Amino acid sequence: MLDLAGQLHEWAEEGRDFAVATVVAVGGSAPRPPGAALAVSADGTAIGSVSGGCVEGAVYDLCLQALQDRETRVERFGYSDEDAFAVGLTCGGVIDIMVTPYDADSAAQTAALSAAAHDEPVALARVVHGPAGLLGRAVLVRPDGTHEGGLGGHLDLDRTAIAQARALLENGRTSTVEISEDGSHCPGGLTLLVESAVPPPRMIVFGAIDFAAALVRAGKFLGYHVTVCDARPVFATRTRFPDADEIVVDWPHRYLASTDTDARTVLCVLTHDAKFDIPLLTEALRLPVAYVGAMGSRRTHQDRNRRLREAGVSERELARLRSPIGLDLGARTPEETALSIAAEIIAVRHGGTGRPLAGADTPIHRDGRTAGPLPQPV
Repeated sequence: MLDLAGQLHEWAEEGRDFAVATVVAVGGSAPRPPGAALAVSADGTAIGSVSGGCVEGAVYDLCLQALQDRETRVERFGYSDEDAFAVGLTCGGVIDIMVTPYDADSAAQTAALSAAAHDEPVALARVVHGPAGLLGRAVLVRPDGTHEGGLGGHLDLDRTAIAQARALLENGRTSTVEISEDGSHCPGGLTLLVESAVPPPRMIVFGAIDFAAALVRAGKFLGYHVTVCDARPVFATRTRFPDADEIVVDWPHRYLASTDTDARTVLCVLTHDAKFDIPLLTEALRLPVAYVGAMGSRRTHQDRNRRLREAGVSERELARLRSPIGLDLGARTPEETALSIAAEIIAVRHGGTGRPLAGADTPIHRDGRTAGPLPQPV
């Protein structure tokens, strides 16, 4: 639901009635992860997606029905090879979808949409499997532990849900959590879907060159907040990088040491100049970031590694460096090179191999998008 927060917040502000269908669990090769949502307003307007097209029509009808009966329900969609026209997933996966009419009186839902629409970090925990009286109940949790709403039931249930949601929020993760109805951490009785809404992850591109301009566009397309940093003011200009969120004129290593990074941050070093690269990478390889890549030929790579070792970078730290940067796509142009870098970032983030899917026997969609088995629909 929170991935549609901007539009849904506008609908709520306008007083429009709507229902939201949210993927709450997946199995097999399902196309959309938990948290993906489709919303339908009372006038029939639809936004979002829960399956990439396979079951959208059926889910649309469920949303309209939810607007009429004002009830929350969970429906399971699987694959049927006996009837080509049956409602199901052609990819062979299984998804559970919770359909909920929006409740303007729900403090948790209202606050969650408002916060997420304004890029404030919040987590929304909702009961997606359990007693009928608790289904759809929600609690909003902020990073400092303050919360709104509640799940009801046992007094310890809210405390456990808040703690679980806060832990997932700290890592910017959306996942399901299984707990007991009495609030204990032992699985059984209740399944919560915790949706985390956090500001976009950062991509910092060092080196204001033509390849960087293409990479900025790719980074924005992937949803990153993109910063370009270069010590040369003549190159680091808004004219050259109109798509960047920030342009910083500073020595790269000095800027990196002073700015905020986290476990989702990706660092792309395109300067391939030792006077910039060595102090910058010495700093970067010691930060707990998601990705560090550096441009350059294989000869430049070997020389850079030698200089980094001389600067005190350990072999373990050096092993984190993706250099030469990007996947082997045979890229030539700045745009093709940016695509190869973006592809490597995606592969690192999701544990992909970078090999062609054709002829491979590895899963198309990696596991880990949901915790535990699929709950039985209510």
